[in-house]
Amino acid sequence: MHKRILDHLNSAILLFDSELTLIYINTAGEVLFADSAHHLLGLSAAEIFKVSEPMLLVNIQQCAASLEPMMASAMMLNRTSQSVTINLSATPLLKDDKFDELLVEFQQVDNHLRISKEERLLSQQNTARLLVRGLAHEIKNPLGGLRGAAQLLDMELDSQELKEYTRIIIAESDRLQSLMDKMLGSNKLPNKKALNIHEVLERVRQLVQAEASGTLTIKSDYDPSIPEIQGDKDQLIQAILNIVRNAVQATNGKGNIVIKTRIQRHLTIGRKRYKLVIKCDVIDDGPGIDADMITQIFYPMITSRAEGTGLGLSIAQSLINQHGGLIECSSEPGNTVFSIFLPVEIGCE
Repeated sequence: MHKRILDHLNSAILLFDSELTLIYINTAGEVLFADSAHHLLGLSAAEIFKVSEPMLLVNIQQCAASLEPMMASAMMLNRTSQSVTINLSATPLLKDDKFDELLVEFQQVDNHLRISKEERLLSQQNTARLLVRGLAHEIKNPLGGLRGAAQLLDMELDSQELKEYTRIIIAESDRLQSLMDKMLGSNKLPNKKALNIHEVLERVRQLVQAEASGTLTIKSDYDPSIPEIQGDKDQLIQAILNIVRNAVQATNGKGNIVIKTRIQRHLTIGRKRYKLVIKCDVIDDGPGIDADMITQIFYPMITSRAEGTGLGLSIAQSLINQHGGLIECSSEPGNTVFSIFLPVEIGCE
């Protein structure tokens, strides 16, 4: 019963015996250490934390020696793939007034920061969508009247020179109408079916490679074990195509792009926790995105290119949101990463 409760906690729980040998770790602990209980159980605290911040092990050893609970904040825990920031809480457990076991709890701080960032991003996206929809509707109504008046005037005119002006008005009205339709986005709900995300990514890769010049290199780094998801193939192709085309433009069609997939476990997206999530990274080696732009790139009409509309990333975010997912971005010169998170399973508590 206790094990079931601990396995459903978001915090990593580790239990060491009196010799500081690991005798229990919950599911969140396996996720945090990116390793299985089968491999970790029986290891000493010194072996588990040997490559982490030295004070992490020192604090645990001092807690066991002093028999006093302790807490430490913002410590670095190294694991196989990356380092994470954690808060530590350790409690010695006594038996017959003697040290028997040590209960250690880790909370991943950067994970909480990421969740907070996601919530802000989703809130901003929803607010921007409402504002843009209202603005687009207000523009479309007089635009239709303007086009209709130009058509009537064109029918009354005999001069081909004057007709040329009315046709410019009609053509520009149509262009603005198309832009408004893009700003409004698709009202169509996703037609979700079982699909392999790599079929979507390969379709996108082929389309972009066909459009690009011979100097652009697009590589794939796929995890073949990723299971199928429920999704609308056309909408996912459109969303990811917008992101990859953005990477092509960032590199001026002459750089390197990598499309990479991995599975992530027990990830929270927009207050929902999922057991399995696909992470798809689109990585380019372009000049990067300015720091003052990166927090705004998913807003409609935000672009650093004079010829751009600033709608591609906004539309991509909206389509991925409709699949319960999210797009995040990190950037530095030579390494810009757009990460697309798509749930494999329904949310779990």
